[in-house]
Amino acid sequence: MQFIGHRRRSTPTVIIMSLIDVLLVVLIFLMVTTAPKRLPAISVRLPDSRQPKPGATENALVVTIPKQGPMYLNSDPVTMDNLQQKLAEAVRINPQATLTIRADTESVLGQYVKVVEAAIAAHIPVSSLAVKPAK
Repeated sequence: MQFIGHRRRSTPTVIIMSLIDVLLVVLIFLMVTTAPKRLPAISVRLPDSRQPKPGATENALVVTIPKQGPMYLNSDPVTMDNLQQKLAEAVRINPQATLTIRADTESVLGQYVKVVEAAIAAHIPVSSLAVKPAK
């Protein structure tokens, strides 16, 4: 005895356009609400000077000596041990390179001297010390 007839069921169809619309809305939502990761800037209080010199040239490498924490060559953290190597590599790539030092007002003078010694050993001229013009 067969009470229910076997009807052939149709396969369900997935409406692709609706799925794409939903996916696009979710993607836009995530792009808008997700904040890009920002790298922290190197905070340095420059010393005041009544006779500031012109700034860094286009060939200048900038060594930043903060009050605390690691030193930076341009935006890359460096240690005192590999600073001379990195400066020597930079001179090999660009023989016209010069060095500008950005030292915090309260940074240790010994670090400045060591940076200058590393520059001399790497045969790179120290062009300037970055300062803030006095008011």
